[in-house]
Amino acid sequence: MEKLVIVPTYNERENIGALLGRLLGLPYGLDVLVVDDRSPDGTAEVVRALMAREPRVHLLERPGKLGLGSAYRDGFRFALENGVEYIFEMDADFSHDPDAIGGFLEAAQSADVVLGSRYLDGKVTVVNWPLNRLILSYSANLYTRIVTGLPVHDATGGFKCFRRRALQAVRLDRVRSDGYAFQIEMSFKCWKRGFTIKEIPIVFTDRRAGASKMNRRIVWEAAWLVWRLRFLDLFGRVE
Repeated sequence: MEKLVIVPTYNERENIGALLGRLLGLPYGLDVLVVDDRSPDGTAEVVRALMAREPRVHLLERPGKLGLGSAYRDGFRFALENGVEYIFEMDADFSHDPDAIGGFLEAAQSADVVLGSRYLDGKVTVVNWPLNRLILSYSANLYTRIVTGLPVHDATGGFKCFRRRALQAVRLDRVRSDGYAFQIEMSFKCWKRGFTIKEIPIVFTDRRAGASKMNRRIVWEAAWLVWRLRFLDLFGRVE
């Protein structure tokens, strides 16, 4: 297993079968790990049916809705335990285009962390978002860059690729944030350990089915986290 796409799910039955089909059909030999938080809509049942005929599909079932950050941490541990070299984060709702995977792999030949950016080179590549959400997202990324110094334009995006060495260097047990904050914290900690981060442009399309998991708590957690990271960095305590 060399390349693994981690897909956290909660009530994604409408999307997961089609997404897995697209990922497995790409010419990169991808494995896919679905981390499901006991979705009441039967997401896990769809994945198990695919597993019966496709050994590259893996399922990690958790006892309840434990959050995006912990889903990725569990997925990262699975990847590291299985010797994976290229470890992807990806949403289940088709907001991230599976065809962009090739660009991530190409960029990862010269970078330790590759971020799919919606706000690169002065362009905004977001489709179907209401204006208020777009302004919130763009402002949050500007705020993150100013407060933390993290030299990226889209620190809150969830389409990413880590090289194994970068994840091995991060103490996953000390990463406790969720949602946007989790994405910021992981990139910040990789950057502070001297790993190379590269952004590539992606087109982000709002979900075609199912409900968004965004809420006010996720926004406030990210707003607080950037100051926490700033102060930990000032005192040399980023772990």
